[in-house]
Amino acid sequence: MILKNYWEKAVSFKEYMEIAKQRLENPKNDAEKEFHEYYELGVHRMERTLKTFKIDEILEQKFKDKNFSGKILIISEAWCGDASATVPAVNQFFEKLGTEVRIFLRDSDITLIDQFLTNGTQAIPKILILDKDFQVLNSWGPRPKYGFELLKKFKENPETYSKDEFYNDLQVYYAKNRGKDAIEEILELI
Repeated sequence: MILKNYWEKAVSFKEYMEIAKQRLENPKNDAEKEFHEYYELGVHRMERTLKTFKIDEILEQKFKDKNFSGKILIISEAWCGDASATVPAVNQFFEKLGTEVRIFLRDSDITLIDQFLTNGTQAIPKILILDKDFQVLNSWGPRPKYGFELLKKFKENPETYSKDEFYNDLQVYYAKNRGKDAIEEILELI
């Protein structure tokens, strides 16, 4: 599957942040108004991640050992909690190590995410590992294994592990982990 057309429609992380802030400050439609709270949380979380992110030397060496010459295409939206915790760290890691990264806005054209469903859903973020010719080598997402474990715990017994507890535990994990697990899992797929 060649993804060059989607790559060309994708934006840089800087543009992604600008779009998120614009949607937060000047929503253009009912969907953007409805997601106002989520855009606000997303922008706050992404800014926090950008301030606290540091490249882990072990992961940096793992990446260098792979001699990866491809690209990273992220399917995302700034209102998504998983994306706001993961996308800034993944972008920073790969860009700082010389890999081109772009973000495709899921809701602008669902034909891309529909090719990378998670259990039948359009869950984001989805990280696509591309070769230099825009062929998909692998994909990751929408959350690290530990996040999936928390979700499984919630789904198996929501009476004893509420949705609020799940969301809280997930965000505490993301704040402490700072994208390290996601990056490590992506590196395993390269």
